[in-house]
Amino acid sequence: MIKIANAPCSWGALEFDLDGKSPGYEQVLSEMKETGYEGTELGDWGFMPTNPIELRQAVQEYDLQLLGAFVPVALSDDEAHDRGIELAIKTAQLLYDTGYENAFIVLADDNGAEDVRTKFAGQITPEMGLSEESWITFASGAEKVAKSVKATFGIRTVFHHHCGGYVETPKEVARLMELTDPSLLGLCLDMGHYAFGGGDPVVALKEYYDRIWHVHFKDYDPEVGRRSAGENFDYFKSVEEGVFCELGKGNVDFKSIVNMLIDKEYDGWIVVEQDVLPGMGSPKKCALNNRNFIRNLGL
Repeated sequence: MIKIANAPCSWGALEFDLDGKSPGYEQVLSEMKETGYEGTELGDWGFMPTNPIELRQAVQEYDLQLLGAFVPVALSDDEAHDRGIELAIKTAQLLYDTGYENAFIVLADDNGAEDVRTKFAGQITPEMGLSEESWITFASGAEKVAKSVKATFGIRTVFHHHCGGYVETPKEVARLMELTDPSLLGLCLDMGHYAFGGGDPVVALKEYYDRIWHVHFKDYDPEVGRRSAGENFDYFKSVEEGVFCELGKGNVDFKSIVNMLIDKEYDGWIVVEQDVLPGMGSPKKCALNNRNFIRNLGL
């Protein structure tokens, strides 16, 4: 059975150190429930309570499920791997102690931390990518995180490709999938990031379906993408300009995606993520419009 969730990033609660203020978790969870969602991801560490009893009470108060937690790690830096494992274990323990051991660790690069990748998000060329040695380091780090979390708590890890990080383009996603154990590391396919990174999410869904354990619904506005390239927006400016628009207003073929998920009897979560900067836009209105859009597709 496919279940529909949202995430705190749709309210501007992001992992980056940015100006502006996002609403508190009580408002976010309340508005998720009011707009028709069944679950949430954790958000950045500290956005929601980090005490398991308090966290469970907070989530259950709004009749929601907790289904994943985002963990950014600078995987291309082998010296960051131990700190990354420590953060992933801490996060996984919170999920486990709260009673959500079926939730995922959503592992990603430390997006926005590398100047070139941040400046040229959506415009990445091969010269901006990892060396072969760094690819081995990156993949090894991802596997070490996934293995540690699984061995300690039985919680699975999915990798979230992301613009502004080292795994953005279709070729980079393919390379990471080639270098990692499919029984250990799944893929969180984010439709908007894959499109902004130059790919077709429908093609990715077909190609990697057996690796896709978790799904993010995000749309991509190609007009903002063209302006981003023409006016030299960095990743954050692109987000500010609305590169990730409301579902149905961009070029992602969600109808085909939903039909494929239904045909393949996908039994998991779809998480809506319409990334906005803190204080930007009307998150509750967008959340309602996005839920109605998905409902009109049959979910």
